[in-house]
Amino acid sequence: MERFLSKLLEKFSSTKAGGIFAFAFFIVGILICIFGLLKTLFIILFTAVGFFVGSFLFSDESRFKKMLDRILPPGRVR
Repeated sequence: MERFLSKLLEKFSSTKAGGIFAFAFFIVGILICIFGLLKTLFIILFTAVGFFVGSFLFSDESRFKKMLDRILPPGRVR
């Protein structure tokens, strides 16, 4: 997690973070206008969870294979 946060902070320091956040909050504002507050929070929550789970699992291929072995026993499907 620290590696991810350090890369994220490094990326923001090299780009114009104000523009990125302005665009992100513009999208959130449009979502609130269209769907309402609770549905927008639901969308943001699941997007964040999906991002963190995806970045955790796919950062190392062996983690993904271990997770698949827990869900699908080896030898049955693969």
